[in-house]
Amino acid sequence: MAKRALLQALDDDAQPIVRTLIEQAYERLRDDIIEGLLLPGEKLRVEHLKDRYGVGAGTLREAITRLASDALVVTEGQRGFRVAPIALEELEDVTNLRVQIETEALRRSIRAGDAAWRAALEQAWAALSAEEPIAPERRSAWEQLNLRFHEALLGGCASPWTLRVLRLLTRHSERYRSYAMQVPGSVRDVHAEHQAIFEYAMSGQDARAALALEAHIRSTPDLLIKALREGRASLPGCITAQED
Repeated sequence: MAKRALLQALDDDAQPIVRTLIEQAYERLRDDIIEGLLLPGEKLRVEHLKDRYGVGAGTLREAITRLASDALVVTEGQRGFRVAPIALEELEDVTNLRVQIETEALRRSIRAGDAAWRAALEQAWAALSAEEPIAPERRSAWEQLNLRFHEALLGGCASPWTLRVLRLLTRHSERYRSYAMQVPGSVRDVHAEHQAIFEYAMSGQDARAALALEAHIRSTPDLLIKALREGRASLPGCITAQED
């Protein structure tokens, strides 16, 4: 009985460590997919990747399974996993859905926002502003601050499910943004876009803030789709819709 209790105690102590390793592997895999280091359609071979990420095969499979739930990885029956492909149709669909949900969430957040919401938004805006314009070598840090800013904007929205769905959509948007930022000749003042949204939100102008947010969300897809169709950019494994 004492031996069983000891084994159970040891197992309970090990659980947080296992969860931490899975979380770390999940985050590293997710970031590598978003950054394009793991290419769309690339087969995820557990035996090869476990050494790259420094975890066991079981931990890596659990992390990949989580990514499949996020639709960043696709399963192939009994043949394993691949990085999810990318396509212009998906980009347009994700963008339209994000606009629909996020602009409404922003309006609700502004209407309900209190002093604590305003203070959190000001802090997020100040931190993001310090990283703009975006330096290529600091893009990972900028992405984190950008996510924090957008989440602060929606901090007054009392709908956890809305925020969960938007977090997933945002991750998919990031995949395409990493490629859009490499398009030559793309001119865009992201700081000015963020500033307009921030100022409208802080002044309680929910309709104007929502319009500014929609324009901001659509800017990256519009630039990338235009560049792809003009042949100025290409995406690995991307299905490009043919124009009539």
